[in-house]
Amino acid sequence: MKKLQSALWLPLFEELAEPRAVARLAAEAEEAGWDGFFVWDQLSWRAPVKHVADPWITLAAVAAATERVRLGTMVTPLARRRPAKVARESATLDRLSDGRLILGVGLGSDRFGGEFSKTGEEVDDRLRGQMLDESLEILAAAWSGEPVRHHGEHFTVDDVAFLPRPVQRPGVPVWAAGFPGNKKPVRRAARLDGFFPANLEHPDQLAEVVAALTELREGDMASYDLAIALPLGADPEPYAKAGATWWLPEIDPGVRLDTVRDVIREGPAA
Repeated sequence: MKKLQSALWLPLFEELAEPRAVARLAAEAEEAGWDGFFVWDQLSWRAPVKHVADPWITLAAVAAATERVRLGTMVTPLARRRPAKVARESATLDRLSDGRLILGVGLGSDRFGGEFSKTGEEVDDRLRGQMLDESLEILAAAWSGEPVRHHGEHFTVDDVAFLPRPVQRPGVPVWAAGFPGNKKPVRRAARLDGFFPANLEHPDQLAEVVAALTELREGDMASYDLAIALPLGADPEPYAKAGATWWLPEIDPGVRLDTVRDVIREGPAA
């Protein structure tokens, strides 16, 4: 069983919409022994949130301010991003961080900020799922360093090589988010490097997910990651026994900097 690692998971809203402040938090978290530093990828959020920061630029600041913690988006809705641009951004950020990037991906939702409907993006979940899978194909090809020749239903990349490659080989680790009761997200996650199940209410749910993934991956779980988000104060140990490898305490949108610092000082899971 892999040791349970601990990561902050921050919505980049209000006081956390200042990248310098978030970079300082990341440095403090690294010094306090945290293992990872993940940020939400949102264009907008519902009221009263008004200020929202870009995750990729913020993570560049985090990468420059830290040396050890893993970092990444958790999660990026790939269907509303151009995969060729994400290929460039992710490779550059992985190099800037000396190979510490983890890319969390998912369908995203229009529910909380209208970020799809208000910007003319696809709102149909089924189509966004297709776009997500197609984007993942493009990213894997781009990270190989070989010319990408992709002519799909939603995206085209015609004979473009994405160099320099990421530090990590064969590419940046990808974790997929999804609801554990839905088969498609679990099947998608089984093809990747990790799963971030949403809305877990009991360790037995995670154990069922682990069993399904183990079967889909034909027992190859040694390097696989399962990240869980739990409310502040919840005990992650039962989930670790069920197979979790990462614990992310849930931090509410609009949280104040001082509250995040309190979480940092409390320290990672034992």
